[in-house]
Formats: sequence, structure tokens, C-alpha cells
Amino acid sequence: MSSRARLGWFLARRYLSSRSGGNMLSFITWIALGGVVVGVTALIVVIGVMTGAQEELREKILGSNPHVMVLQSGPTLRLDNYREVMETVVAQDDVVSAAPFLLTRVGLYREGYVEVVDLYGVELNEEAPPVTAMEDSLRSGGVSLEPGTSGLPVIALGSSIASRMNLFVGDTVTVVALENLKVGPFGELAPDLSEYEVSATFTTGMYDYDLRNGYTAIENVQDILALSGEVAGGLGVRVEDPWQAEAVAEDVREALGGWPYYVDPWTRTNAQLFSALKLEKFAMGLILSLIILVAAFNIVSTLVMVVVNRTREIGILKAMGLTRRDTLRTFMYQGIWIGAIGTLAGLTLGLTLAFLIERYQLIPFPAEVYFIDRLPVTISVSDVAWIAAVSMLISLLATIYPARQASSLEPVDAIRHE
Repeated sequence: MSSRARLGWFLARRYLSSRSGGNMLSFITWIALGGVVVGVTALIVVIGVMTGAQEELREKILGSNPHVMVLQSGPTLRLDNYREVMETVVAQDDVVSAAPFLLTRVGLYREGYVEVVDLYGVELNEEAPPVTAMEDSLRSGGVSLEPGTSGLPVIALGSSIASRMNLFVGDTVTVVALENLKVGPFGELAPDLSEYEVSATFTTGMYDYDLRNGYTAIENVQDILALSGEVAGGLGVRVEDPWQAEAVAEDVREALGGWPYYVDPWTRTNAQLFSALKLEKFAMGLILSLIILVAAFNIVSTLVMVVVNRTREIGILKAMGLTRRDTLRTFMYQGIWIGAIGTLAGLTLGLTLAFLIERYQLIPFPAEVYFIDRLPVTISVSDVAWIAAVSMLISLLATIYPARQASSLEPVDAIRHE
């Protein structure tokens, strides 16, 4: 560091720390510093929460849904020969496994209580990895969809719906078909009723998902819909790297020959949701940056008051050889000092708060309202870097006007200043 730069830092610290300018100057300096601290702290915590919410939601979606979906267009919107299609799909590079599914909406009836759920018929292949991570979500029971000890077909239910209906593993529940209704002897439409045994309950962490979904063997849903043969609603595909799902989906689409097959990766299926979260994160960052902007006006006020109170000293220093550039550097250093101390303190406080919120789950959420049951916080290096950069840039820009004012003072006029 050159001697002139050291002189600039010395004068900057002296002007900000000396009380000869009055208590008001010291007070405004602390207000400016506090504004930067509060702004940076708020940005760190809020952006960490937004990032954590995105990652939490992404993890839950990837855990409970396939990475790629293969569907077929047509009158029935069903896959007519799913095993043949599945052989083509699993032959592609980076495809780990594939499994058929068939969806229908049914009612669950028990002791006068009725709930409607989406019932997924799935096929479990013990020789291949599962398409989803639902096994990790099991709360009780096992993953088998084979008939239970009672000989009844089995159903796995989300923990929320099981709790609402007071169902436990081993209990029986009546499944009411809401599609493929039969005509009764008097011409009325009558649903098909079947008894099922609850084989397992699962918890994904998403309340609505655990309230509205159930799983059974694909043959059971085929029976409910009166379908025969190798008919499925589509294929769920698991890939080696979820972030390469779009490229794998394109390879699968080409292998199947395109139409009438639709191949959608999870990134496209949930594109609107993640775009909304990204936009919300940007908007929150922009709004909270206004706190630092307000602090910047305090920095301007502080430095302007320094110029007013130190006009004679500046004039004397200029008469002794202090150049215009030295004066400009001195006042810019003051803004940098306030910005750096405020940014460092804000980062320290923000990171500490973020750690405490995540570590001790200080802010629980009602699972019935939100898709998460706690406030997640994830801090990324890139977020910390841009927050620190924005804070320093605003603090630096705030010094331009007072620094130019100080550097433009004429020595003779400044010395005469009262």
C-alpha cells in the first residue's frame, strides 16, 4: 500500500472515530452502520430460507415422483403395451429402472367416514432399484403389495389420511370405485366396493400429498377399471442423475419414435412451480436490498456532515499538499469502511441466525397449510457472495457525492470557512 493510500485510510478512520465533529455525527455514523448490518442480516436469512424451501421442495418431489414420465396420447390416454415400451426405455443409457403405474380416484370408507384419494396401481420389481424413494418414506409396515395375511388386496396410505381415518397397519378399509360404475337392477349407477387391508403408511413430509394418495398393486387398479392385458397409465423412469433428466428424456423420446408417446422430465413437469419460487426469491432479495439502500442515504448524510465539520481541516491539508485525488480517496475510504464493517457484521449475524434456525428448527410450520413442517435454511456461497458484493457496491456508490464535494473545495475558501 502506498504512502498516500495509508494517509487516506488514516484520515478516514480519524474523521469517523473522532468526536470533535459532535455527537450527532457519531450517532448518524452508527445509524448508517446499523442499517447495513440489518440489511445484510435480513438478506442472508431470507435468501437462505427461500433457497432452503426450493431445495426442500425439490427433494420431496424427487423422492415421491419419477424422474421421467412416459405417457401415451389417444382416446384412453393409457399405455396399451407397457412391457414392450418398458423394455425400450430401460435399454437407454443412464436409465436405472422403469415401472408402470395406473391411476384412478377412489373413495375410502370406514365406520361411516369417507375420504377421496388418488389410488396409484404400481408394480414393484425386486430385481431393479425402485423408481421413487417411497421406501424411505415408510412410517410403518412394509413395501410389499402382495395380498396380506387376510387374503385381501393391500393398500399403502399416506400418514395424514391414515391418521384422519384412524387406520393402522392390518386394518381393513372399503375402497369405493368412482370410475367404471355398474348399472344396478333398477337402472341406477352403483360403484364397485372392495375390501382392502392396510399394509403400510408413508410420510413424504408434504401434508397434502400424504392426505390424497395411496398405493396398491397395478392389477388391483386394473380390476377396478375393468382393464385387461398389459395396460398402464404410463411409465415412471428413474435415471442415474436427476439433473440430466431432460437429456435422458430426449433419448427415450427418440427411441420410442416420438408420437404418440410423451416423455416429460421432472424439471418440465414442475417448471412453473420452480419458476415461481425463483421469481419470489429474486423479488424478496430486491425488496430487502432497499434496507441497504436506505442505509446508503445515511452514509451520504454522515459523509456530508464530515465535509461540513472538517472543511477548514480539509483546506489546511490541501494547502499542505493534499491533492484532489487524495481527498476523493479519503472520503471513499470512509464509505468503504462503513460498508465493510457493516457487511462483515451482517454476514456474521445472518449466518449465525440461519444456523440456529436450521439446527434447532426454531420456526415450525403447520403442515396442514404448507408443504413443509419447519422453516428450512440453506446458505450457498454464491448467495453470500452476491449479498456482500451488493452491500459493498451500494456503500461505495453512496460516497461519490460527498467525496466529490470534499475534493472540489478550494484551500483558501475552505480555510476561511466558519
